[in-house]
Amino acid sequence: MSTPKEGSHYDLPIALGLMAAIGVIPGDALSAYVVLGELSLDGTIASVAGALPAAIAANGDGRGLICPHDCGPEAAWAGSEIDILAPRSLIALANHFRGVQVLSRPEPGVRSGGADLPDLSDIKGQESARRALEVAAAGGHNLFLVKTKDPRASGFRARAA
Repeated sequence: MSTPKEGSHYDLPIALGLMAAIGVIPGDALSAYVVLGELSLDGTIASVAGALPAAIAANGDGRGLICPHDCGPEAAWAGSEIDILAPRSLIALANHFRGVQVLSRPEPGVRSGGADLPDLSDIKGQESARRALEVAAAGGHNLFLVKTKDPRASGFRARAA
């Protein structure tokens, strides 16, 4: 019985499996790693949730972890003895396994917050729109914003500092 692919965490493992099958990277090198990551169409590896638990599980199994670059500092908290590769792209990972480019182990760190991002506390009025955003965020749902006119003309005002 096979497990169906659910979510994007398996994009990178599937791509690496295919690359190993056709001989682009050595398949025996992959057996020492647990792999997770979302692969973008341009070959970059996008951030995914769950890097630290994956690193802890991989370490418990005596294997290393391959994860997205943005997740590397989080995964490094699993311990200094675990081998962690956190490439920015699929080509960087292939080059690492071929010995052309060496990836260094990430240092433990905390992902920086987006200080310049807008905050709901900055919105005055628009109670229905705010409520929709809060409900979507609480449920982990996506939103699609359609800008039909200048938001400044519709009463959307940022709070004065």
